[in-house]
Amino acid sequence: MTAVLCLLAQCAFAADVVGVRMWPAPGQTRVVLDISDSVDYEVFAIQNPSRIVCDIKNVRNIADLKLPGVDPNIISGLRYARHGAHDLRIVLDLRKDVEIQNSLLSPHDKFGHRLVLDLIDTAPPQVAVDKPAPVRSGQPRDLVVAIDAGHGGEDVGAIGRTGSYEKVITLAMARELARLVNAEPGMRAVLIRDGDYYVGLRKRSMLAREHKADLFVSLHADAFRDPNVSGGSVYVLSRSGASSEAARWLAESENSSDLIGGVTLGDKDEMLKTVLLDLSQSAAIDGSLDAAEHVLGKMRTVGKVHKRNVERAGFAVLKSPDIPSLLVELAFISNPTEERRLNDTAFRRQMALALRDGIRSYFQTHAPPGTLVAAREHKVAPGDTVSGLARRYAVQASDIMLANNMRGDTLHVGEVLRIP
Repeated sequence: MTAVLCLLAQCAFAADVVGVRMWPAPGQTRVVLDISDSVDYEVFAIQNPSRIVCDIKNVRNIADLKLPGVDPNIISGLRYARHGAHDLRIVLDLRKDVEIQNSLLSPHDKFGHRLVLDLIDTAPPQVAVDKPAPVRSGQPRDLVVAIDAGHGGEDVGAIGRTGSYEKVITLAMARELARLVNAEPGMRAVLIRDGDYYVGLRKRSMLAREHKADLFVSLHADAFRDPNVSGGSVYVLSRSGASSEAARWLAESENSSDLIGGVTLGDKDEMLKTVLLDLSQSAAIDGSLDAAEHVLGKMRTVGKVHKRNVERAGFAVLKSPDIPSLLVELAFISNPTEERRLNDTAFRRQMALALRDGIRSYFQTHAPPGTLVAAREHKVAPGDTVSGLARRYAVQASDIMLANNMRGDTLHVGEVLRIP
């Protein structure tokens, strides 16, 4: 009788492994095992050759586990088999040694139980940027705009009424905006993610700092339970969120050096560290608000905005201590009309143009010293006109002609004009 009860208990708590998903990303690959219930498991690494072993206890049924695609960087294959009477052993064959992080996640939204394996490359390849920056010593540099497509990978974000994924729309918008920014003289875009993978929220602002970004823009598509709610919004970091973030940064010793725009804090006393970081954060938040107002103003030319003024919130991606950062809610994906617009290439281009114009307008008065825009020089591109440049830089056409000793308004592609 006891044996029968033990067998029944074992069957009652057995789980099914129903599928596997994989999300390759620069520097790491995430593998997600979808399971029907919580399980006990063990993960360990073996070398020569490199592989990861995941033993899942008390598995009832096993789906046909095949990797959905190819991982060119870390995983070369997947094998699995029964291990003992009731367990499952999964082996990931690797191209190199990696660090492992694992977690068992409870059901959330449309996802059930998940066993998540993050395989982290300890020496990831350098991420290429979209347009090379000038590197000649002493020459003015490009402004760097870090563009962050929200969500990614298994984090699909909000889902529209017809099944549109926020992660897909934000990536398409980010790529379009990056293309327009890269076409601007003196500006260069960096995509925080350029594929269907997830980047941690704090990692996004860290990547922007690694690229020495002058502005960080995170793109999202809002959702609400009422499908009639519509319009875009722009957010910056709240002051309360900044205060708590300052304490976190100062508490982490690895952030003590080169924390605020290249200023080393490691040799400063605690009081001076706090004062310097507070000054840096205040400047970053003021810059964020200025940039957000420029962007929100341009968004009004494309369609309705949800809030007339810039909003403040404690979003994690906005918490860089030294980079002006804003989060743009492009529209409500939960609104059927706006969901259609977000999926329309023409609308996305209009919105990207508005965002580009807002960013450009902000930098015309807030460009950091040493940048091409701050130097007020313009390299003539095809289609440029004196009147058009006058509108762009908010000056008189006659002033441009006078500053450059021009006898007429004819421009030559490639010539560099001084903008007064």
